[in-house]
Amino acid sequence: MIFSVSLKAQEYTSPVYPKLGKADTIRITSTNDNGVMIPWMQLNEVYVYANRIFRTPEERAAFNRLRYNVLKVMPYALFAKRRYEQLERDLVTAPEKKEQKALVKQCDKEIKDMFNREIKDLTITQGQILTKLIDREVGRTTYDIVKQTKGGFAAFSYQIIARVVGHNLKSTYSIDEDRDIEAIIRSSGFYQ
Repeated sequence: MIFSVSLKAQEYTSPVYPKLGKADTIRITSTNDNGVMIPWMQLNEVYVYANRIFRTPEERAAFNRLRYNVLKVMPYALFAKRRYEQLERDLVTAPEKKEQKALVKQCDKEIKDMFNREIKDLTITQGQILTKLIDREVGRTTYDIVKQTKGGFAAFSYQIIARVVGHNLKSTYSIDEDRDIEAIIRSSGFYQ
């Protein structure tokens, strides 16, 4: 206490802003680094894909056919995802069983009205891809979704019909097994 010590705190320097020009209207975030304002912006993630090399023309044709089929049914899978999520939100808010059944019927009617013609025109392969993509988007198999919304008997009936034409409503999506489909989806621009 006898000796006085002189302390020096940090000195405040006003930030140096970049000079604005005539057409500078883009607003971006900046960071103050020792009094110098450094502008920065976050960029979207960039995927880099190598050109795929096919051994035979048949492999190329098969991949192009798969690409066509995936791109054709992907909008249906995305719609199913959005509609199913909305249905789940509505079912949580509906207190009575009667209201829940009415919501399920309304959802079923909406899907049938919207895609009745288009889904009927899908090929067997496109239908198989659609069931896998629905599992990818929703996180549940098509069989589980039908069983929850329509009941066990309806799901069993649909599964029998699907098995007759070569489908399996219980088929799941695996990134490792379906890596070609995953590569097509990632490079297609659906998730930009």
